[in-house]
Amino acid sequence: MAVEVEKSGPVSTVILDRPSVRNAVDPGTADALLAAFLAFDADESQRVAVLWGAGGSFCAGWDLKHGASLLDRAEPLARHGFPDGDGEPPCGPLGPTRLALDKPVIAAISGAAVAGGLELALWCDLRIMEEDAFAGVFNRRWGIPLMDGGTVRLPRLVGAGRATELILTGRRVMAEECLRIGLCERVVARGTARAEAEALASALAAFPQAGLRADLRSLRGQHGLELREAMRREWQGGLAALETEGLAGAARFAGGAGRHGQSCNPPG
Repeated sequence: MAVEVEKSGPVSTVILDRPSVRNAVDPGTADALLAAFLAFDADESQRVAVLWGAGGSFCAGWDLKHGASLLDRAEPLARHGFPDGDGEPPCGPLGPTRLALDKPVIAAISGAAVAGGLELALWCDLRIMEEDAFAGVFNRRWGIPLMDGGTVRLPRLVGAGRATELILTGRRVMAEECLRIGLCERVVARGTARAEAEALASALAAFPQAGLRADLRSLRGQHGLELREAMRREWQGGLAALETEGLAGAARFAGGAGRHGQSCNPPG
């Protein structure tokens, strides 16, 4: 199986398992990734997902050998096109990259997260990289554009100037630079990204979920909105979460729980 899912309590680890091609994604793998994350989002027992690549690489991007096979076909990318109007977009070239899940996803990155693999990492909410891992728009050398969110998500994460330089040059960006420019959130020892990501996922899963998900939706949705509209949506989403579980949390605090930050901060 190119994609496997392992569950530990409320944490699902989605595993890309095509190490012979550094976990490059062909159509079957894209479909399997999409199905795995849709199942995770629908499973009420699961709260946080980790995306990890087996065999020492996160993901080398779109499978170029498959791409070469499309050279003489008519409309080879039709399955990935966007519908007119407000219809649900289909599976992206990398699978789940057009989904807006209601739960957080953490990328556990070892080795290469390049080309479409970088786009897959950018789709995740947080990125943990091993100290010798790297990212890059390596598709630049083959004339293949970013088509799965790279030109949209990268500048939102690191700023327009840095994103432009990385996208146009296609250069290798090592983990420490990724951390410095905001392309990842943590750098960890070699061979530990999955364990560190799963530990963080468990910590996030231990929090009350309605408030966490309301904040996540607001974070994702505020790009491009006028300030007042963004704050209005934040208020509306937050109000629902406050009524669902926030007031009960306030009552626990009033009763003496969690004072001075005790039992409130996740490890890490």
